Amino acid sequence: MVSTHPTGVQHSGSQYLPPSWDTNANPSPNQELLPLTARVHHHDLLEIGGCDVTTLVEQFGSPLYILDEETLRSACQQYRDAFKQYYKGESQVLYASKAWNCLAVCAIAASEGLGIDVVSGGELYTALQAGVSPDKIYLHGNNKSREELILAIASGVTIVADNWYELHTLVEIAQPAQPIRIMLRLTPGIECHTHEYIRTGHLDSKFGFDPNNLDEVFTFVSQQSALNCVGVHAHIGSQIFERQPHQDLAAVMVQWLRDAAKFGLNITELNVGGGLGIKYIESDDPPSIEEWVKAICEVIQEACAAENLPLPKLLSEPGRSLIATACVTAYTVGSSKVIPEIRTYVAIDGGMSDNPRPITYQSVYRAVVANKMSFPLSQTVTIAGKHCESGDILIKNALLPKTEPGDILVVMGTGAYNYSMASNYNRLPRPAAVVVANGEANLILQRETYEDLIRQDRLPERLKK
Repeated sequence: MVSTHPTGVQHSGSQYLPPSWDTNANPSPNQELLPLTARVHHHDLLEIGGCDVTTLVEQFGSPLYILDEETLRSACQQYRDAFKQYYKGESQVLYASKAWNCLAVCAIAASEGLGIDVVSGGELYTALQAGVSPDKIYLHGNNKSREELILAIASGVTIVADNWYELHTLVEIAQPAQPIRIMLRLTPGIECHTHEYIRTGHLDSKFGFDPNNLDEVFTFVSQQSALNCVGVHAHIGSQIFERQPHQDLAAVMVQWLRDAAKFGLNITELNVGGGLGIKYIESDDPPSIEEWVKAICEVIQEACAAENLPLPKLLSEPGRSLIATACVTAYTVGSSKVIPEIRTYVAIDGGMSDNPRPITYQSVYRAVVANKMSFPLSQTVTIAGKHCESGDILIKNALLPKTEPGDILVVMGTGAYNYSMASNYNRLPRPAAVVVANGEANLILQRETYEDLIRQDRLPERLKK
């Protein structure tokens, strides 16, 4: 949330546009601030996917999530093609759909050959309804309910077992003639420099089996005819820029494959998780998708060769680096408040209900004014949400042109964990979302109405007047 722009000459919102001068370039979306199709047309208005953002707001209202299909597809293709290029064995990229799970996003990812990683019955149901093949769906979660496990088994998806309680539950509900396809999630004990709440690979984590209990876990699973253990899984965190932690993880996981064979387990899949970061501000410098994939593939292949093991099917689960940059959120500017010599607040018509990441993770963002893309960045303001909460601040110390009520503010990089974590705080309806491509905009999430807000409410007869 607390974000100060770098010192030096700041020009205009156009400085954030992706490079368009090299038609042969294939930029990695996670290294850009705006979607790949972002342009400024001759009326000084921001376009994404060939659509004028201000016109989209006029048509669909604000706040509005705007998903650029080309950017999302490019990220999917870069992951898919990089694994094919650098890994000599079979591979499968899974979209970590907790970043943004809805029918359209799941369908786009699946159409590019990706599978889907889900973490609840609701995400599983959505992926199935989007037409994703069950054999490309993997169910995660540290406390899956019995009902979620039954749905997963009936659907034929792979279950990533997280703990002893879950293993015993699976054995209880299994059908004799239908072994359940599972993977085992293990905690590798690898640290990475990211926010405390999104580090999942260190030993003190709610996720996964302790590696010190590996022999006990492998022994139990090998004795259960109801369980068909096909692989191991680990994930060390999110928004990671370092290459070394993932390389260390890959080497550790190959050792797990070697150990599993001692217990008669035929482990054929290895899932290294995800976690590649994106560029939220100018100083962020994540590896490209291709660089990240190449490093992982090289370590896995070297480790397997050293252990004289056949190459497993290699899985990864990118989420943020697939979807975040592909989406922006458009808001309408409203009131402002000037506190002399302290701060200027500029308020928008959304905030923590459509983007809880700043107040939750102290996340930082950049913004532009879609109808003033060439205007000089002449003022430093704090962008405030409309919620009854002092902490509802989207960006502190944002450099913007002089704003007026009715301007369209666009916050970049909002595809991951914005809609998926959205709420109805203060009873605000959740925003609409559109997907844009080649000048066409299609609604993929309907804006909620006040009627939607009370749809699940029940008023007992004794309380009615």
